[in-house]
Amino acid sequence: MLNLHQEYCTEKLDENGVLVDFQIHCPDNFNFAYDVVDRIASQEPDRRAMMWCNVEGEEKMFTFGELKTLSDKAANVFLSHGIKKGDTVLLILKRHYEYWYTLLGLHKIGAVAIPATHLLTTKDIVYRVQSADIKAVVTTPDGEVSDFINQAKAECPTLQKQFIVRQDKQGFINLTKEIESASDALERIEVSKNDPMLLYFTSGTTGYPKMVVHNYSYPLAHIITAKYWQHVNPEGLHLTVSETGWAKAAWGKIYGQWLMEAGIMVYDFDKFVPTDLLAVIEKYKVTTFCAPPTIFRFFIKEGMGNYDLSSLEYATIAGEALNLEVYKKFLEVTGIKLMEAFGQTETTVILANLFNFNNKPGSMGIPSPMYHVDLVDENCNSVAPMEVGEIVVRPREDGPQYGLFAGYYKDEELNKQAWRGGVYHTGDTAYRDEDGYYWYVGRTDDIIKSSGYRIGPFEIESVLMEHPAVLECGITGVPDEVRGQVIKATIVLTSGYKPSDALAKELQDYVKHATAPYKYPRVIEFVDELPKTISGKIRRVVLRGEEKD
Repeated sequence: MLNLHQEYCTEKLDENGVLVDFQIHCPDNFNFAYDVVDRIASQEPDRRAMMWCNVEGEEKMFTFGELKTLSDKAANVFLSHGIKKGDTVLLILKRHYEYWYTLLGLHKIGAVAIPATHLLTTKDIVYRVQSADIKAVVTTPDGEVSDFINQAKAECPTLQKQFIVRQDKQGFINLTKEIESASDALERIEVSKNDPMLLYFTSGTTGYPKMVVHNYSYPLAHIITAKYWQHVNPEGLHLTVSETGWAKAAWGKIYGQWLMEAGIMVYDFDKFVPTDLLAVIEKYKVTTFCAPPTIFRFFIKEGMGNYDLSSLEYATIAGEALNLEVYKKFLEVTGIKLMEAFGQTETTVILANLFNFNNKPGSMGIPSPMYHVDLVDENCNSVAPMEVGEIVVRPREDGPQYGLFAGYYKDEELNKQAWRGGVYHTGDTAYRDEDGYYWYVGRTDDIIKSSGYRIGPFEIESVLMEHPAVLECGITGVPDEVRGQVIKATIVLTSGYKPSDALAKELQDYVKHATAPYKYPRVIEFVDELPKTISGKIRRVVLRGEEKD
């Protein structure tokens, strides 16, 4: 093992082994593909980099040496088709193993990769290609994605090249075949650490997606993600449940994990089946695991105690409310505490329960040593403990701030809005308890103001999710002449329960007894499904009636 990550950072631990200071040292020409993957390949070419399997039972293991060769070949294919430094390339590759060496190949030539979900329609593709001046696309052969790309092409003059993996299709270049026959001789193409490397379209709950740009220094900020939050084992396998189209894949399926020289476990599936995923963890002896709390809820419902999960050493969660019962049950079955964190597509881990940290279940933890985090009011003044404020990041005074996005692509107005008052505004609110732990409240747009109280939907949703009748729920405020707003719960029931006034009253009483009485939902609506973004976020703007679904 090279302990390569230590060359790029300075770490300081307290007497309990908790990380308290972290500084990144990024060379001006740092390129993750050359300086991490290729370097490991040169020293330990047979070291396991990735274990891949799919629903059909196929499996492939890739070493760092193999990924170097395949990414060199991919880079040469792109160069031969006129893709060059600075060009934008859309990647719609689901969880296919081709994603990893295709992405590395684009990094090597200095192109800007734009990962995207396979759930996009023709309209979505047109918007992305036109907005980001996309020059090429690499797609999965599955489903209708390639057809949607063909339909979009007529409205996309910048789109010059269309690649597809694993098959021949009219109008597309077979990337798999071209990589097989390509040369693996590649001269290093230099980039600056400030050059754009990744662009993500965020699936905002209001308006069009924002275009978040990260530069070539971004991977180094994920050393904390992998080492101190996910606590990956360099000799083990880490599994993060995310499709490659989402930024969570950058958090858990490549950069920090390979900086730690750990193996990545990839399970290629479309429909989540809890027992299948449990079987993968058991079969491949996954050592560290990261997923939203919903995944763990399903594990418990499906009898996770029937699987041998003894290989698991550590587990982390993010993205939604953590049910305390889920935390307790998982701890009971595995002996592992679920360690929560908070961050965004625009950032790496901002708040976290890091390794060796004494966590409080349900809390996002404390600020990462890499960020100067604060909670502020509408005038950008810091708020007192137990007061709700917006989570902001203040610039570091002791050096560059790595890990934060380089800006929103072609949107200076949005950049000014995000950086007003000299701090980065996350748009998320929380309160900080007397011990310095942060507790999530909700998006600033979603805060409900009722009878003088500022109420976040997250806490009420968390309580309702603990009731066995509730499968999903969304909390919003509705106008009220007396109180300004009252709380409304829009609820999807679990099977076996039917809407009724009696059940609504039961749920209201349940919230009254579980949290402050003024937070109970005075209005309850039962629905068959909730409006959501492509990434599964509840669109409260639709629930509020401000926008049609």
